[in-house]
Amino acid sequence: MAGRFTKSAEQLRPDPKFNDLVLSKFINCLMLDGKKSVAQRAMYDALDNIQGKLDKDNDPEAPKDSIEVFRRAIDNVKPFVEVRSKRIGGANYQVPMQVTRKRQQSLAFRWILNATRSEKGRPISQRIADELYAAARREGKAMNTREQTHRMAEANKAFAHFA
Repeated sequence: MAGRFTKSAEQLRPDPKFNDLVLSKFINCLMLDGKKSVAQRAMYDALDNIQGKLDKDNDPEAPKDSIEVFRRAIDNVKPFVEVRSKRIGGANYQVPMQVTRKRQQSLAFRWILNATRSEKGRPISQRIADELYAAARREGKAMNTREQTHRMAEANKAFAHFA
């Protein structure tokens, strides 16, 4: 049954350390094989790592705490438009469409986690910290994915009337 609603949003509890629902959802997406404590430890280590970078940073524009870096990174990676394939008259068109808030968040999570998992050789907490810190500064692989998505939508703007 496609499009079936679940109670996952109602059942989601905020994370124990920062009392943040978005962070809790991110930890759930990070989790593999139901090992939530491992995912929490990796995420909290990443946030501690980011806090260490922030303490060394002298930039007055920089956020003060690591949870703010996390929120800024998610907001920066969220796409506004994406292309969807639509079949019209025997031809497939890439039609640019607006992205809903829920999908924006899930795409941002997915792109950040794909970027961290594609990089090998270091602990996951360090990779997450680096990707979140880069995304907060509008850099990194996840931001490149977002920019490519926006470029595709811009290139296919001529098919917007099919939406």
